[in-house]
Amino acid sequence: MVTKASGNGNAPPLHGYRGEAGSAPALIRPRGLTLCINREAGARGSSVARRVGELLGWQVYNQELLGFLANDDHARNELLADVPPAAVAWADNQLIQIHSDEQQILGPDSEELVRLILILAARGEAIIVGRGAGSLLPVETTLNVRIVAPLDQRIAYMSQWLRLPLNEATEEVAARDRIRAALHMGLANRDPADISQYDLVLNSGRLGEAGCAELIAEAIRGKHLPSDPFATPSDIPALEPI
Repeated sequence: MVTKASGNGNAPPLHGYRGEAGSAPALIRPRGLTLCINREAGARGSSVARRVGELLGWQVYNQELLGFLANDDHARNELLADVPPAAVAWADNQLIQIHSDEQQILGPDSEELVRLILILAARGEAIIVGRGAGSLLPVETTLNVRIVAPLDQRIAYMSQWLRLPLNEATEEVAARDRIRAALHMGLANRDPADISQYDLVLNSGRLGEAGCAELIAEAIRGKHLPSDPFATPSDIPALEPI
């Protein structure tokens, strides 16, 4: 008994010659959204990030984890083993464009960190704390947030957290703010205090950690991705060699 084939009459046969294989589509934007949190020292930005991660079920990449992945080849290779080749290709393409910016000069260590940030963003559903990540990634697929708080509250928090007297906590807050600003400028070539680069600026001293986290999670849920992240190679403009 012969049954009638169903489906598209133009579909390739299930057996034998199936025609020329097309080129795999290329990633033209991250597959999902990324949350980037920049914070003043003592404003509890890392704690807010953890709360958002719990609300959304997203992985948080803080300063320590980013540094570990950037400097440990084995750990980084394990991470990359789970990253689709298209995401790695997109990250490398973005890195070329960053290099093409005459205002942006990356050293070898910074380049590895920036590439790591781009790869994490290409995968999507990541929370990246610090390192100017929000200014490196596409605005269409990134929610860039800055967490601030009154100076006296930041000093009090630092004093309690590190068990320092207030005068030493004051110096610690100032030193951390300077270091973070320098890192942000070095990687993103922007002053972290420039609020025009952020989608949200939240005061944890007034809203609290939970309030900030809820607002950020709601903003993520309300942010819509652009259309299809994939394109055929012919759709992608050629890059100028550098």
